[in-house]
Amino acid sequence: MRRVPPEMFRFTTGEKSDLNGAVIEAFGVAGEHLETTLALDGVRERLRAVGWIADLEDEELHDTLKRLVGWELLDVVHNHAENYRTAEEYERRNLHYSLTRRGEAALAGLRHALEVLASTGALQTAVLEAITDRLDELTVLSGEPAAADRRIFSTVRELEGHLEALVENTKAFNGQLQRLLRAEGVDLDVFREVKAATVAYLQEFLVNLDRRGETVAAAVARVEEQGIAVLRQRALRGAELPPVPGEDPGAGWLESRRARWSGLRAWFLPDGGTRPRIEQLHDIARRAIVSLLQVLERINESRRRSSSAVQDFRELARWFAAAPEEDDLHRLWSTAFGLGSARHAHLAHPDPELISSSRSWSEAPPVQVSALLRTSGRTERFTRTGKVRDVAAVRAERAERARAERVELARAWQALETDGPVRLSSFGALDPAVFDHLLDLLGRALAAPSDASGLRRATTGDGRVEIALSPPPDARSAVLHTAKGTLAGPDYVVHILTVGGATALPAVRAAMGQETAG
Repeated sequence: MRRVPPEMFRFTTGEKSDLNGAVIEAFGVAGEHLETTLALDGVRERLRAVGWIADLEDEELHDTLKRLVGWELLDVVHNHAENYRTAEEYERRNLHYSLTRRGEAALAGLRHALEVLASTGALQTAVLEAITDRLDELTVLSGEPAAADRRIFSTVRELEGHLEALVENTKAFNGQLQRLLRAEGVDLDVFREVKAATVAYLQEFLVNLDRRGETVAAAVARVEEQGIAVLRQRALRGAELPPVPGEDPGAGWLESRRARWSGLRAWFLPDGGTRPRIEQLHDIARRAIVSLLQVLERINESRRRSSSAVQDFRELARWFAAAPEEDDLHRLWSTAFGLGSARHAHLAHPDPELISSSRSWSEAPPVQVSALLRTSGRTERFTRTGKVRDVAAVRAERAERARAERVELARAWQALETDGPVRLSSFGALDPAVFDHLLDLLGRALAAPSDASGLRRATTGDGRVEIALSPPPDARSAVLHTAKGTLAGPDYVVHILTVGGATALPAVRAAMGQETAG
């Protein structure tokens, strides 16, 4: 793991941290104007440009520059090409300062940290569409001649920029979202508005998110079919990297491109059956919507009541803490929870005449107190046992209904039974009940797997009737008519029979015979 040099960000701490940061920022602004070195006067001028308006003595500025040089953030060189007339002019114009590589990295890290602190993150569907467009453009450019290498390079960099924006914005927004889920707002009105707006924002982002993710994954697959390694080599030629003494910059550049492409695949088309991160984002957003809606419901519920149970218990706790005596605590407990009230005082003994008026209550037999009195405030009452309802009529009605259903089922199977394989169109017009049973059989057969010859077999739930369905030998259609309408479809070859025989329906026909005899 690569480590950051310990002195790299030391300029951001300590007593002179503001001045140190301003000087580093001044050199950054100078670099944006293509000024690589600054003398003392140039540093002062750039300090005013970055907003440093406090008085600064030459000695303090020299100490600051020396300190930054000691931390290897600045480099100092002597300018021997000038002619100096005085010692003061030599001191001001001789020493030139410039940012080192470590100083450039420290400035970039500082700016990035400030940018992260100021950013809020976002979920942008436009970024997904931009990624798809750049991938499609790479697919087209891969088939063009070598003159398109520069365009391939610029498209690859744009693609990586969109991916980086997607990742950074998503991480920032997810962090903000988790903080929002944990937050306890002081102002309920503002708190409620922010959560409601966040729910609407997430719901809008989730619309067609699955389809967009699949579109990007398909675009990634198309680019890889053209040869991603060749595409990277062409992008390297289009980058036109400058030569570096002692090392080949192309190897590191290609390795960086491979890492970025792996990150793109992890988001949309991962290897090894791993879930794409875009789907994980989908799950996180949906869980956040549910959590936010639950919080909103609790807020709305608390607003509908004058006080909540939590507030009541807190107020009661304050009363307990302020009670002066222990007896007051008991009285407060009994009053708050009703556990000391004598609800049974009105109860009498089952035979009051057996109790002498001269006897003390402590010597008298106890009165039975029902447990129902404590829970509901009512005593138990015992009356006559309810009359048992005669269910003979209900049982007879259900038996009659079952016999009628069996007869209807028997007639349906008799109407649908075939002596051998027949076309579906041979059934012609059917009774609605028979038609429903035929549809059930066809559905079971079509849901069953086919064998090598294409034949599909299925049975009814009771296992008595079996259907064998073969694909239609031609393109002819079958039209079945019922009282409720018609059904048109492929003219399958069907064979409906009972399990164990093609024409024998013993159980079904026996039921029909019993019905006729009855």
